[in-house]
Amino acid sequence: MPGKRLTAEQRATIQRCWAAGFTQVQIAIAVGVHASTVCREVARNGDDRYGPPHLRRRGPGGRLVRAYRLRYDAVLAQLRAGRRARRPKPAKLAVPGPLRDTVVAGLAKRWSPEQIAGRLRFAHPDAPEWHVSAETIYLAIYVQARGGLKDLFERPVLRTGRAHRRPAQPDGRRARFADLPHISTRPADAADRKTAGHHEGDLIIGAHGRSGIATVVERTTRYLTLTALPDHHDPAAVAEAVADRLTHLPRQLLRSLTWDRGFEMAHSHKLFTARTDCQVYFANPHSPWERGTNENTNGLLREYLPKGTDLSVHTQEHLDGVAAEINGRPRKILGFRTPAEVLQEQLIATTG
Repeated sequence: MPGKRLTAEQRATIQRCWAAGFTQVQIAIAVGVHASTVCREVARNGDDRYGPPHLRRRGPGGRLVRAYRLRYDAVLAQLRAGRRARRPKPAKLAVPGPLRDTVVAGLAKRWSPEQIAGRLRFAHPDAPEWHVSAETIYLAIYVQARGGLKDLFERPVLRTGRAHRRPAQPDGRRARFADLPHISTRPADAADRKTAGHHEGDLIIGAHGRSGIATVVERTTRYLTLTALPDHHDPAAVAEAVADRLTHLPRQLLRSLTWDRGFEMAHSHKLFTARTDCQVYFANPHSPWERGTNENTNGLLREYLPKGTDLSVHTQEHLDGVAAEINGRPRKILGFRTPAEVLQEQLIATTG
């Protein structure tokens, strides 16, 4: 009965069985709870005096011995439990300590409350004192006035930090090629995510369309690679820059790349394939959901690279730091492992 309190009737049953000398397992069966519930109940709400002795069999020969156990009074136990339930408890994150410090560190790295809570359970599966729900973290940030985390972090209106969204302007340069390799012709294992090495890519464009950054995300591991682009990001320069960044991967981890129909890669995909031996496939027009992993990651990137800003000010070194921070975030879809950890597993599996 996880999350449920014992009733007065259940405590009366515990008292009768306890007085009769039943074991905790036998009492648990009679009450309909786990044996650990009975153990905690007697320890927390039982009497501090010993009751009359009773005979128990012990040892290999089953000899009878006189045994003593603490008293358990159902009425007193019910009163104690009621008082304890009404007593105000300090919020879990209001108390300074390692748990609070870890949560604060995760928030400072832009991890979501769900990512923090999941990562704590992943890292400390057998330590309940390290377990905290995402809801508790949200409350500590946005609700609790005293001892919470409210004063440590500002709550953004949007993930990008902007007060409102501006509609995207149509790009008259967007290419319309009928002969581009279509997403429907991708290898089957690119769709099911069971095989690593299939990537999704796109450009994020800065102010006035004069600067850009290439984003490439591996579909299985969610590992992100960022590439700083030269001014005006012409097609050949984009293909060369992205190829240079991806050729460090083993061939087994560079199987395909799915891109949108932006003119940069549409004009230069053959050059990219010649450099990397990796085929480029193109999504349908106005279908960002066909590259959902990349689109979601681009949303995360806007926390670091807001829309409408000059992206040329970001050096490759800075972008590598941004990518490392995002690749270090635990993901629910990965069992709260990080993309960097999962990619490392794939590298070990492919290279031995």
